[in-house]
Amino acid sequence: MKTLTKQNIIDILYGCTVLGTGGGGNLEEGLAMMEQDFQEGRQLRLADLDELPDDAYIATPYGCGAPPALDAEEDEKYKRLPHLDYPASILAFRSLEEHFGEKFFAVSSTELGGANTAEALHTACQLDLPLMDADPAGRSVPELQHSTYFVKNKPITPMAVATDYGDVVILKDAVDDFRAEEITRAIAVVSNSMVGVADHPMKGKDYKESIIPGAISYAMKIGEILREEREAGRSGEAVAKAITEAMDGKFLFKGSVEKTPWEQRDGFNYGEIYLSGKDDYDGEAYKICFKNENIISYKNDEVDVVVPDLICMVDQDGKPLTTPNFEEGMELNIFALPAPEIWTTEAGLACFGPKHFGLEVPYIPFSEK
Repeated sequence: MKTLTKQNIIDILYGCTVLGTGGGGNLEEGLAMMEQDFQEGRQLRLADLDELPDDAYIATPYGCGAPPALDAEEDEKYKRLPHLDYPASILAFRSLEEHFGEKFFAVSSTELGGANTAEALHTACQLDLPLMDADPAGRSVPELQHSTYFVKNKPITPMAVATDYGDVVILKDAVDDFRAEEITRAIAVVSNSMVGVADHPMKGKDYKESIIPGAISYAMKIGEILREEREAGRSGEAVAKAITEAMDGKFLFKGSVEKTPWEQRDGFNYGEIYLSGKDDYDGEAYKICFKNENIISYKNDEVDVVVPDLICMVDQDGKPLTTPNFEEGMELNIFALPAPEIWTTEAGLACFGPKHFGLEVPYIPFSEK
């Protein structure tokens, strides 16, 4: 196993925020979460799949809900409740271990995002467990069933759902992943729109059959590129183009934010980002629609990129951004990265393609346009 340095971890979270395509939680929250581990001198070990015993248990901790705006105030009705001094995802993971009556061997991330991947890293550090160099999404995704676990027919239950106030629910069974999503989201709605979850407990053999290998290392590479370009004083556009050149992506648009109407509904952030072009894109327009994550983009009213391909964004300084944290006049540099291969299969597209989001458009990889 590889012991990660502090810089490795920071690079991973920056890379995950790029791969979060606006979702996956706020980077600032993820960095703050890991700062506790840095100060306590805790180590994080990254394990390859061949280091996971076939008969050992593993589970996936994360946060689920609609991440609040960075400047959001907590609702008065929640202020009266007791608050955990650690992430609810750790409580959920411990509760799932208690339900099984045994310690789990390792931790898996649930998606690649600035805060949600940090939930897995922090859980691994606090419980002194290795983190697997793999992920069941290879990006950030809005719904629980948007995972390779679902595509590979691995059960989501038993699962634990915990709130920031110490409530814990063990969901022993669910009709299917869609029902589990609805139940979890309902708990989030009455818990300040966020809960901690630990799900998909499984043996190592099943995990290896259902995961995207090397995903954490992939995120770390993107984070390294981003850091090196920013340290060299290069622009956000240059940062984006360096990432696309190294990772088989495509630079899409450079523009200024005109408006970003959005709302929080049913445990999700829904909205649009409207951009007016700058420099080489002067006189052109761009629009991105998001459901926590960026789902589809339009250039001059024509479909440009759609899920499962990744619609990524960094600001003028090359910092990756998350929804809904935009300001009028802010510069965004938009670029695409390819979807993990499993999402482009028939089964993958049925789970996480345009039609799932009610979009009557075909999936055409950006690389083929």
